[in-house]
Amino acid sequence: MKDLLYHIVSNLVVNTEAIEITEEEKEREITYFLKVANEDLGRVIGKRGRIANSIRTIARASKNESGKNIFVEIVD
Repeated sequence: MKDLLYHIVSNLVVNTEAIEITEEEKEREITYFLKVANEDLGRVIGKRGRIANSIRTIARASKNESGKNIFVEIVD
């Protein structure tokens, strides 16, 4: 999942070296925290949050072997 998120985000941002993805796993969920450079934050969020919502939808829809819910949080 980290590779998928990195691939999507790296095609959106200018500064790919600033991309950080951390993972927090709980009993029934996995949360990915996505951090990008400040100047790329708008590119990842998009107008009215459309790009961010699309990234979250793709993450939830992707196959998860453990059956846990997947969440993506964008950290500024």
